[in-house]
Amino acid sequence: MTTNWQPSLVTEDLVALTRTLGEPAKDLVILAEGNTSQLLADGRLVVKASGVYMARADANDFVVTDVQPLIDLMDDPESTQEDLTALLDAGEHDGVRRRGSIETLVHAAVQSVLPAAYVAHTHPTAVLGLLSSIHADTAFAEWVYTDEAVVIGIPLFVPYAAPGIALGRLFLERLRDYFAEHGALPSVVLLGNHGIVAIGGSADAVEAITLMTVKGARTRVQALSVGGVSGLGSEAVAHYFERTDMIERRKNLAGTV
Repeated sequence: MTTNWQPSLVTEDLVALTRTLGEPAKDLVILAEGNTSQLLADGRLVVKASGVYMARADANDFVVTDVQPLIDLMDDPESTQEDLTALLDAGEHDGVRRRGSIETLVHAAVQSVLPAAYVAHTHPTAVLGLLSSIHADTAFAEWVYTDEAVVIGIPLFVPYAAPGIALGRLFLERLRDYFAEHGALPSVVLLGNHGIVAIGGSADAVEAITLMTVKGARTRVQALSVGGVSGLGSEAVAHYFERTDMIERRKNLAGTV
């Protein structure tokens, strides 16, 4: 089977990350929205199961899946949503059907381009508002404050596609293009009319990227409410990525260089 239920492989860090991102006060997800994943040493992926509330998740609420079959599915134009459902099915255990999140393809896509320790997908209201507006594709086109540039770096925007195989294919295509241009993964991917995907080298990094993206969205909405956004401009921050102190700060906060 491509996907299995193996609670013993679920780390405390992944459970803690999932729960903290699911806290209602943070307004990052509601009900069973959102999903998280962690890359195992053997290349498999631990990902939240479908229908699980992030705030309540424990080790039983994740499945373990192989990455390559999911990539092969996305690259095969004949594959269907039903094929994906079958690949994500870990069977019935303790009277419960365990199946990987419908958005597992997003997590697998990241690992196929460049391995990353953690990935978290959330639907923050503040960000979703911007990504559902006429400003969606340009909202994060330039940085508006210093720490945003340091932690988030250059975001990737992906237009809306239905969750599942359609989103997976488009996400993988755009991620491959981004990597070809920048030689690195984005720290955050903005999904039009949907949410965000944070990618990092640690659970803390993924949480930091998520929260900084939310702050960035709130800042932009406030700026738009009083006339418009005035960004820093690329020249103003270009040297940040060459400064030793900023490189260290980005590594500490976002887990990347």
